[in-house]
Amino acid sequence: MKIYFETLGCPKNYNDTQAAKGILLDGGFTISESPEDADTIVVNTCGFINDAKKESIDTILEMAEYKSSGKKLVVSGCLSKRYGEELFEEMPEVDLFIGVNEYEMLPQLLEDLDNRKKVVAEHDEQSLPKRKRYLEGSKYTQTLKIAEGCDNRCAFCIIPAIRGGFRSKTMEDVLSEAEELAAQGCKELILIAQDLTNYGKDLYGELKLARLVKSLCRIEGIEWIRLMYCYEDKITDELIQVMATEPKVCKYIDIPIQHASNRVLKDMRRRSTRASLESTIKRLKEGVKGIHIRTTLIVGFPGESEEDFEELFDFVEESQFARLGVFAYSQEENTAAGDREDQVDEAVKEERLNALMTAQLDISYSQNRQKIGESLKVLVEYRDEDGSYVGRTEFDAPEIDNGVIFTSDRKLEAGDMVQVLITDAFDYDLVGKEIV
Repeated sequence: MKIYFETLGCPKNYNDTQAAKGILLDGGFTISESPEDADTIVVNTCGFINDAKKESIDTILEMAEYKSSGKKLVVSGCLSKRYGEELFEEMPEVDLFIGVNEYEMLPQLLEDLDNRKKVVAEHDEQSLPKRKRYLEGSKYTQTLKIAEGCDNRCAFCIIPAIRGGFRSKTMEDVLSEAEELAAQGCKELILIAQDLTNYGKDLYGELKLARLVKSLCRIEGIEWIRLMYCYEDKITDELIQVMATEPKVCKYIDIPIQHASNRVLKDMRRRSTRASLESTIKRLKEGVKGIHIRTTLIVGFPGESEEDFEELFDFVEESQFARLGVFAYSQEENTAAGDREDQVDEAVKEERLNALMTAQLDISYSQNRQKIGESLKVLVEYRDEDGSYVGRTEFDAPEIDNGVIFTSDRKLEAGDMVQVLITDAFDYDLVGKEIV
């Protein structure tokens, strides 16, 4: 049986799809590269915010058009976990609904799709299991999920209800998986979890991310290790020291802080305060020379006043984040914030979002200009139609951050790492020439 996957959402979802493909290959199935060539189509959905839910529904309906040629349709992932009951009733064209924890069951479920089913299990795993993954395409950059679920109960977030409580993968399994990825050509290892800095607390009784990262640095073939989704209150001095002293660890960290107003942070049920955020940012900048901090913010959270937003705006200008993403608050049912009556007008959300991103444009341009004349290591991603190459520095995560456009007198391949002299800069991209 040939299976095609259509995956939506965050890197964690793509990681799940790789694991599902690995499970199916071990079960004797074949992975198809197109829906036309498949016997069964699996849509791995995202259900985090309204835009993602709409995209998932649209994609399911698009894939359902292939049903006329006798194909089966499976829906998995966050949307299926969150709305499985409703979707089962409203979308009879779907043969099977599964959630985020049922991929081990998929081979058996696919063998018996004569009757429609909804199989969404509870979160009963004691730790995150290691799964064999199928790596398609370029293998030089790969995610490594070190934990699943989340114990934080932020007022705006539905993730704990979808993915369950926080559970780490054992250190032995993480290192084993990393070694397998390196053997297949992985050079950039991106560590992901809902709460990366909480790694190991459930298994070992203490935070173990620093020790894990140090061990990962010993793996031959891995050249960059990138940390994504770190909570600021768990960024320890030990972790900062590892980032400062281990050359394989990217001078980059993703810290989704969401806001800077103490009142809004409290309403969001975040543990941070403006003072703690400022302290952590200072510790990182002083402890790790040249670090680039990425963060994400939410504007228009229920009850956010003009004064709250002005405080957030001032905080962004003071902090001078190297990378910044801003989201308009999405009202989600079954969340504490979603039930509030003091929702902010959509037009106000959009205005605040645009104001922050305009300010960040100037910050990014200024910081990029300062890189002119520097020689930076660049990971090649592809060659453009005009013959130039496009890649990333250690300061940029794939797909969401800046790029480097450069020329070379050599023929380069995706995954090559080269030194590039930066000769010009734009708002979000750098321009340069390879130094041989």
